[in-house]
Amino acid sequence: MTGTTEEQQTPSELPAPRMRLHRAWLVAAVTMAALIAAAAFRSTTGALFEPLESEFGWTRAETSGAVTANLIIYGLVAPFAAVLMERFSVRAVIASALCLVALGSGLTVVMTDSWQLWVLWGAFVGVGTGAMALVFGAMVANRWFHRRRGLVMGVFSAANACGQLIFLPTVVHVAAHEGWRTAALGVAALAIVIIPLLFWPFADSPARVGLRPYGADETADAPAAATPRRNIAAETILVLREAMHSRAFWILAFTFFVCGWSTNGLVQTHFIPAAHDHGMPATTASGLLALIGIFDVIGTILSGWLTDRVRPALLLVIYYALRGMSLLVVHALLAPAVEPPLWIFIVFYGLDWVATVPPTVALCREHFGLRRSTVVFGWVFAAHMVGAGIGAFAAGVGREMSGSYLIAWISAAALCFVAAASFAWMPKRALMAENLSKN
Repeated sequence: MTGTTEEQQTPSELPAPRMRLHRAWLVAAVTMAALIAAAAFRSTTGALFEPLESEFGWTRAETSGAVTANLIIYGLVAPFAAVLMERFSVRAVIASALCLVALGSGLTVVMTDSWQLWVLWGAFVGVGTGAMALVFGAMVANRWFHRRRGLVMGVFSAANACGQLIFLPTVVHVAAHEGWRTAALGVAALAIVIIPLLFWPFADSPARVGLRPYGADETADAPAAATPRRNIAAETILVLREAMHSRAFWILAFTFFVCGWSTNGLVQTHFIPAAHDHGMPATTASGLLALIGIFDVIGTILSGWLTDRVRPALLLVIYYALRGMSLLVVHALLAPAVEPPLWIFIVFYGLDWVATVPPTVALCREHFGLRRSTVVFGWVFAAHMVGAGIGAFAAGVGREMSGSYLIAWISAAALCFVAAASFAWMPKRALMAENLSKN
C-alpha cells in the first residue's frame, strides 16, 4: 500500500485541533442583549410622553416627574445591585430585574392615575434597569475576561446607545400606529424573552462551569465570586465608606459626575431645544442626536480597545479635554441649517460620548481590587446620574434666566477642563485595593 497511515504522519501533517469558542463570549452576548434591552426600556418613557398626556390629560410636569424618579432610582440602585449579585448570584438579580421591567411596562396598560405612572416607571422600571446598568457589564467583564476586558467593557458601554437607536424609533412608530399600549406590552414581552438566556448560555462565573476566564492561564488570578458577610445595605455602604478614604475615588466620582452633566444632562436633554432656539427644525435636531448615538457605539468600542493598551488615566485626560473644547464652540455652530462644521461636532462628540466608561472601570479595578471594583464603580456611576440630573436642571435654569444656552455650554466646558486636570492628583499606586479585598 502506498497510502500514509495516521501513525506515519509527521506532526506538521496532522490536522490542527478545532478551535472552540470560549463560553465567555456567549456570556458577553447575553449581557449585551440585556444592556441593549435596558436602554430600550428607559428610552420608552420619553417616547410615550405625548400619547399618555393626550389620553389622560396629565401635565408634562407629572410625566417628566416620573422620569426624574426613574433616573434617580436608576443611578442609586446600581451599587446595591452589585452586592446583590455577589450575594444571590448575577442570574437571579438580572432575572428579577427583567421581571420588574416587564411588570412596570406591562401594567401601564391598566393604570388610571398619574401616581401609578410614578410607581411603574419610577420604581419598577427604575429598579429593574438600575440593576442592569453598567455595573452588570463591569461584573461580567471582570469575572469572565482576563484579557480583552477593556474591549468587552467598551462593547457593553456602547449597548446603551445601540438600544436607543434600535428600539426608540420602533417604539415611536408602534405607539403612533398601533397605540401606546401595544408599545408598552411589546417592551414587556422583550424583557420576558431574555430571561431564558440567563439559564444558558449565561453563567455567574467561569468557576461555576469549570472554566477559567478568557485569556487566563493556570497561574492567572481567577477569583470566584465573593459572598458578602454582611447584609446588602451594610456591605454596600461599607465599600463606599472605605472607598471615600481614597483620593482616587473622589477623582473618579467627580469626573463621572461631570461626564453625566455634559452628556445625558446637557446634550441628550437640551440639544434639540437649543438647536430649535437657533431656528433648526426639531426633526433635524433629533436626527443629529441619533447620529451622535451611532458614533457613540464606534467611539466606545474603540475606547475599550485603547484601554487595553494605553494608561486609562491618560485616556480620560484626553477625552475630557477634547469634550470641553467641543462644548466651547457648539453654540456658534448651531444654525437653521446643518453646516459642515456642525457635522464635525456631531461626529467628534459622538465618538467621545461615553468613551470615558472603559478607562473609568479599569481605574476602579486598579485602585480598589477586582472583587470590590464593581461596587465602587456602582457608586461612581451613581455620581454620573446625579450629575446628569443637576446638569439638566442647571441648563434649563440658565436658559430661562438668559434666554440662551450659552451659559450651559460654557459651564459644562469648564467642568470638563477641571475634570481633565484633576487626574494630575490621581494616586500612582492602588493603596485601597488590599484593604477593600479583606472585608
